[in-house]
Amino acid sequence: MDSIPAIFAVTMDPFIVFTSNVFAILGLRALYFLLANVADRFHLLRYGLAMVLIFIGSKMLIMPWFHVPVAASLLVVAMLIGASVVASLLVTRK
Repeated sequence: MDSIPAIFAVTMDPFIVFTSNVFAILGLRALYFLLANVADRFHLLRYGLAMVLIFIGSKMLIMPWFHVPVAASLLVVAMLIGASVVASLLVTRK
């Protein structure tokens, strides 16, 4: 539901709005099943994803006062997910 106002900010073409939301829903469904399967293999991944959600939420809360660059956000998200995967691999080897 929140992507509909975002796409209307980009374009007013109803075909593009409809198809982009359909593809977003299909992509999110596939991504959910991928993450659910991967979460079974890397048991600490769910904590890494929780930390990503906390980071994104706090970034949204401080947005009126401080702008976090996109590259920095991407780096933080990649590092959190990568660290949780590596930690899962190291813990299961012991």
